[in-house]
Amino acid sequence: MTALRYCEPREAVAPSLDTTPDCALCGAFASATAAPRSPFAPGALLFRQGDAVRLVYRVLSGAVVSYRLLSDGRRQVTGFHLPGDFLGLEAGVEHATTTEALSRVDALAMERTELAGRAATDVGLARALWQVTVRAFRRSEDHALILARQGATERVAAFLLDFAERMGRPEIIDLPMTRQDIADHVGLTIHTVSRTLSQLQAQGMVEARSSRHVRLLQRHRLEGLCA
Repeated sequence: MTALRYCEPREAVAPSLDTTPDCALCGAFASATAAPRSPFAPGALLFRQGDAVRLVYRVLSGAVVSYRLLSDGRRQVTGFHLPGDFLGLEAGVEHATTTEALSRVDALAMERTELAGRAATDVGLARALWQVTVRAFRRSEDHALILARQGATERVAAFLLDFAERMGRPEIIDLPMTRQDIADHVGLTIHTVSRTLSQLQAQGMVEARSSRHVRLLQRHRLEGLCA
């Protein structure tokens, strides 16, 4: 398979290959009546934790981070979202996370009430929503498994492999997020993430060309760490 670059720094992100949403759901967003396509600059918020859920989004380009602010002030990054991913499909009436653009993001938006109304009478759309929900649940389970790993090396290796897998298993991944974002995602400090990447590089498994560019040199050894 031809190697894909993860993103152009802070600007665009190559299409995510792990998300193949049902055409019925894509069509619903494309034909939404109340919310046009909206570009977001890096750092812009799509919605905040605790806001009432009004719009749902489908990411067309760029990358988005979702996070939850804990009562003690810490930030827990719950996920990174790529082209083809959906945001705001909450079970409750309030958003459980804040979502922030990591690069310039283009997204289609749709009123949740409109989407729910269509799904009530369109079996294909309802099935597509269920499939997206199942995929999101599986990603949450995968994230929980990363957090359950005992060692920093396992967590960082699992993170790198997961992103490479989502992008079609390229050799080089260009990360739109900071190392602090990664640390908040895998439950480590930024110093531990940096030290672990340096150790993986010293062992010949990766080449950390910069804080955002990582080459996976020995994928099988990384996979062995996570077995």
